[in-house]
Amino acid sequence: MKFSILIANYNNGKYFRDCYNSLISQTYKNWEVIIVDDASTDDSVEQIQSIIKNDSRFRIYQNATNQGCGYTKRECMKYAKGEICAYLDPDDALYTDALEKTAEEFSKSDITAAYSQMMLCDQQLNPDKVYASTKKIYNNRYFFNCPTQFAHFFTFKKETYLKTSGINPNLKSAVDQDLYLKILEHGSVKYIKEPLYLYRLHSNGISQHRFKQSAKESFAKVIHDAMKRRGIRRINNQLVPEVYTNPQEIYELLNYQTQKLHRLINKVKVTFNI
Repeated sequence: MKFSILIANYNNGKYFRDCYNSLISQTYKNWEVIIVDDASTDDSVEQIQSIIKNDSRFRIYQNATNQGCGYTKRECMKYAKGEICAYLDPDDALYTDALEKTAEEFSKSDITAAYSQMMLCDQQLNPDKVYASTKKIYNNRYFFNCPTQFAHFFTFKKETYLKTSGINPNLKSAVDQDLYLKILEHGSVKYIKEPLYLYRLHSNGISQHRFKQSAKESFAKVIHDAMKRRGIRRINNQLVPEVYTNPQEIYELLNYQTQKLHRLINKVKVTFNI
């Protein structure tokens, strides 16, 4: 079982050394790394090339012009040769046994994807605390990861990805959320209850501004697309709009999912595998 670790880079070459060290230290050895640089304006490409040197396990490609996160992550998938894929940000890192523990889950069960907890770190990648929102989920057609119940480390079968429309190249944010929802429509997912991913908190991190209005709007559009794709016309006795107009309309449809009773019911379903 080969892993394809996919890295979309934009101006993060200065952090790549930690990412690289975590990859070459993996206890599981069957992997490749695909890096696509989105026309960085700094010396990222030169820094990354100087680190990976002639290591054939790493391949780096460049967009001719800046295209954004969705396009770049989609490009990564074009070059992936592994059976299992996962995105890793160039400013983050993996625990040394991340791939080994994930591979065990895919070998034990007929799953489509697996995800773990993640460790929040400071700018120097020193561990601080486990991201508290990651939970074991009840995956059905009404699950939209809103509020967020999982993020990194998300791994998935390439064959499953090819059954979907793939990553939306026009998305600038909520790209991972779009991927999660598409993958989860095709099978079961395994929760690994320990951190396998080191997430660096710093001022330049794009995803760390997810609650800005533009990010919230992108996520709302992604959720609406999923509702339409799944043929959902009503949620909690409310009509799903035929055409997306504003994010608030979408989030209001999902307010019931934050209520204690709904969360309790899902917890019971997860516990007893109902």
